[in-house]
Amino acid sequence: MDLRSDTVTRPTPEMRAAMAAAEVGDDLLDGDPTTRRLEERVAELLGKERALFFPSGTMANQTALATLGRWGGEAVVEGGAHVFHFEEGAAAALSGIQLHPVQTEDGVLTPGHLASAFRGGSRYLPRTTLVSVENTHLSSGGTIVPPKALDALGAAARDAGLPVHMDGARLWHAAAETGLPLTEFTRSVDTVMTCLSKGLGAPVGSMLAGPEDVMDEAWRVRRRLGGAMRQSGVIAAAGLHAVEHHRDRLVEDHSRARTLAEGFSSLPGFHAPPPATNIVMVEAEEGAAAASRLMEFLGEAGILILPFGAGRLRGVVHLDVDDDQVERVLERLRAWDRE
Repeated sequence: MDLRSDTVTRPTPEMRAAMAAAEVGDDLLDGDPTTRRLEERVAELLGKERALFFPSGTMANQTALATLGRWGGEAVVEGGAHVFHFEEGAAAALSGIQLHPVQTEDGVLTPGHLASAFRGGSRYLPRTTLVSVENTHLSSGGTIVPPKALDALGAAARDAGLPVHMDGARLWHAAAETGLPLTEFTRSVDTVMTCLSKGLGAPVGSMLAGPEDVMDEAWRVRRRLGGAMRQSGVIAAAGLHAVEHHRDRLVEDHSRARTLAEGFSSLPGFHAPPPATNIVMVEAEEGAAAASRLMEFLGEAGILILPFGAGRLRGVVHLDVDDDQVERVLERLRAWDRE
């Protein structure tokens, strides 16, 4: 039982059938018809003029930063952001963009945070060229950044002449949990990336959406990075199936995640805050050694969980986790005191 990430899901039989039946073409030459349908559908859902299909969320994020930013410029990001911690320094290595992290309590950037990070007109300072937000916010445990906060930040960014990119890898979860349309979250950002291979359960792929002219440039950057695919409809079909059939069920993952959090919190010396979505963060009061013991204890029963900083563990509920498996974890936790 793998709770390390929601990227470990396997295609459902229906998804495999869609992949096998996909109509395909050379996406770099004439266009792949299945990929086009996926891109059009996601652009519609996100309220953007155009979307592009990418092999990974990291490539899509980095394409957005390269397209919206400028060489030698600086991007304001939240201190726990995926683009800052988990993308191999790609913004600097690939696009000459420096990231300016601003630490927050809950993963939500505000106009005040932007004002504190914004560089003035001095020729001795790097120029602030864009803002990047994350929704849901991974490092804080899947926190939902609400539309009101995004609107406020977007307005402040526009006043400063800055474009805004959203790393919306798990934006589907925010929409499912709140019951709001995706457009409520995307209306105040210029570009948005969202993953098909996390909560939605597709085997591979992410989307980047935005204005037509920005996506024209993004197409070129994607190709430069090696992300232009040929008969991509074979995997795009899985993403299209996931978008049409797996969004509504995400609330089931959230409910199971809360049940797991209660189970972890019942252990002496451990605490797991009730998750907003599908990510369970487990804090060990005695630090890294205690967290490691718990991880090994679960591993002995074939339950995999991920270390996420000193004294912290992460579990992610996904398409392949059902109620019986949740109960299996709880039963193992109940055995903790007996070992």
